[in-house]
Amino acid sequence: MRNLVLFLSIIFSLYSNAQGKGVISGKVTENESNFSLPGATIKLTGTNKYTTSDINGDFEFLNVTEGTYQLEITYIGYQKFSKEVEVEARKNTQVSLVLLPGTEELSEIVIMSDRLRGQAKAINKQKTNQNITNVISSDQVGRFPDANIGDALKRIPGITMQNDQGEARNIIIRGLAPALNSVTLNGNRIPSAEGDNRNVQMDLIPADMISTIEVNKTLTSDMDADAIGGSVNLITRATPNGQSISGTLAGGYSPIRDHGNYTAGFVYGDRFLDNKLGMVLSSSYNNNTFGSDNLEAAWVKGRNDQVYIEEYDIRKYDVKRIRSSFAFAADYKFNESNTI
Repeated sequence: MRNLVLFLSIIFSLYSNAQGKGVISGKVTENESNFSLPGATIKLTGTNKYTTSDINGDFEFLNVTEGTYQLEITYIGYQKFSKEVEVEARKNTQVSLVLLPGTEELSEIVIMSDRLRGQAKAINKQKTNQNITNVISSDQVGRFPDANIGDALKRIPGITMQNDQGEARNIIIRGLAPALNSVTLNGNRIPSAEGDNRNVQMDLIPADMISTIEVNKTLTSDMDADAIGGSVNLITRATPNGQSISGTLAGGYSPIRDHGNYTAGFVYGDRFLDNKLGMVLSSSYNNNTFGSDNLEAAWVKGRNDQVYIEEYDIRKYDVKRIRSSFAFAADYKFNESNTI
């Protein structure tokens, strides 16, 4: 009888606690372009709870006691923001947090930059990650003429790339061999294009295909434990909060092979059906013709320690690399609590 009373007391206690708990969820965006802001720090005042927004700007507080709270949001490059929310038992309280860009005023000069906003997202994501991480955005990659992901990665501290015909191919993290690192696409492992090693050839992936690059120099418990050096996660573009259109067109000339080089990219995203359905489409094309002229000699040591050339080759390498990518993502929001 005593055990039955204890069991019923525990069940009643859990039920009573569940009755008085609610959920706070929402999205963090900026006011001008309506872009999502990942890595924002959201604190629930009066409690010890805090969280960070994910790559889509979404956040969530679970098991919040019924009552009135103040949400405080901090984000590098944007003004501090706070909002009052009222939590009801067994309900999901939806909150929309819109931040204003921060400005620096120097007498009569106002410094603002649209390009810095993309990198601000990367810095905030890097700041709020639990492990040692370097994050760069597509805006930062676009500042340099990097046709592939490898050339973009070599600008990150602690990263070295092995080159092939002048293009970065195999990644070395903190001095460890390429075979000791892993590469994922949206968290899913990418296999090697070669059959005899684990190296992922980074020069195969166009730079225009990726929205964010995360280099994890220390692994967390949710990552595969198969990378002693580190893990590189390539994140493609997510569905926007409104219409977004962008395009890239570039060209160049390679005098060593007397040929032109071409690059093009296009991104379109929007929301339909009263903002329930979101879609984003991105594509890119890169055509690069180049090569090298080499003089290669094989030296040997003969009698009396005399060194001479045993073999002498004149080599001409003609290289043409074409990279093309196509990516599509969609989501559908059934209601405030369910999205696919």
